[in-house]
Amino acid sequence: MRFRAMKFPAVSPGRRAALLSAAVAGLLLVLAGMTYATASPISPQASPKSRAISAPSSSRHGAADCALPGATGWTDEGHDTDRSVFQRPTGTIKAAMIFVDFPDAPATESPAHDAAQVTPGANWVWQASYGKAWLAITQYRQWVRMPHNSTDYHFQRGFSHEAHEAYIRDAVAAADRQVDFSRYDMVYVMPTKNASAISFTPTYIYEPGTAGVVADGKRIKWSVTFGQDMWHWGPKLVGHETAHTFGLPDLYAFDAGADVHRFVGGWDVMGLISGAGPQYFGWESWKLGWTGDNQVACRASAGSDTVRLSPVEYGGGTKMAVIRTGPTSAYVVESRRPLRADTGLCATGALVYKVDSSVKTGEGPIRVMDARPDAPPASGCRPLDDAPYQAGESFSDPGAGVRIDVLHSDGAGDTVRVTKS
Repeated sequence: MRFRAMKFPAVSPGRRAALLSAAVAGLLLVLAGMTYATASPISPQASPKSRAISAPSSSRHGAADCALPGATGWTDEGHDTDRSVFQRPTGTIKAAMIFVDFPDAPATESPAHDAAQVTPGANWVWQASYGKAWLAITQYRQWVRMPHNSTDYHFQRGFSHEAHEAYIRDAVAAADRQVDFSRYDMVYVMPTKNASAISFTPTYIYEPGTAGVVADGKRIKWSVTFGQDMWHWGPKLVGHETAHTFGLPDLYAFDAGADVHRFVGGWDVMGLISGAGPQYFGWESWKLGWTGDNQVACRASAGSDTVRLSPVEYGGGTKMAVIRTGPTSAYVVESRRPLRADTGLCATGALVYKVDSSVKTGEGPIRVMDARPDAPPASGCRPLDDAPYQAGESFSDPGAGVRIDVLHSDGAGDTVRVTKS
């Protein structure tokens, strides 16, 4: 398995420097404060017959009480996403796809051949968003020549926000005769397969207050510029990169000192794109507006709730139970089943994870709690693929006053009891 090249979403050098300088210290602080609990039996008195949400020991809270504020100034897991910077994640999103080749790498294949590698990602996003987001991609199937060699765009020698913007500016200018960019919300730039120097796929987000890229009287605020890694990742790469323009962070680790997928494994497309369970976490679907407040069971103060969770792979029912633990932190439990985006799951059950909206992209803003941290993964599976808790098991973090008991599981979901002390 080849891991995806680590990258930042294309941001200014100042913002990138801040991310780099905080990476080691922030990671150590988060790891030091994390409690990893193994699966343990729950009390024999726990009832498996709970339906929907039972009467709690004290009044439940509205979902807003468990929504976390953004605290990083960029892509994070906070709910107050700045829509003047990131694009709306619902409705029809109109995208122009343009095709570029280079003096040192002329195309020898058809544009349709390359587009077919990623455009099915529009259907994947539609399904993963419960039909709330549709990427309407218009393909301009004609190769346009970039003014510089592929090696001159510095993909392989460091890639700044300015370098990325210059690449998009050249691509848009080359295609401007055939494309009315004023009609589109975003641009996908597809390079010929022969341009090996265009090695990876970054996302561009316009930085307010700068010149940016303007065509046909419209500023290009969002773009995904595909690279040769698309031949490895396939259509779900569209789901990963486009979600950055919605405001979602990377869930894999930016440092190369250990398994870069140690935070969430393959449980979300924002982590390992080719993972066994790439459906967006319920938390992220809530942040993006694909899951409604009425589908979230919130516990923000001392008490207990019994919640019937339906699988996050489908849009209906209660999607998650959230236990708020601090100004920017919470635990979440959701139900995962081998359905739709998650047909390749290695294990099913109640997936527990910690969210911290003060943790930066690439440093673990979401961390999956592993029910079986000492068990080797099954053949064909990876660490964390067996993370869900089963009926009769529980997760606890005594320091945060959190306990999650899985009372009952069946093909239609999980019944859990969440307790905050």
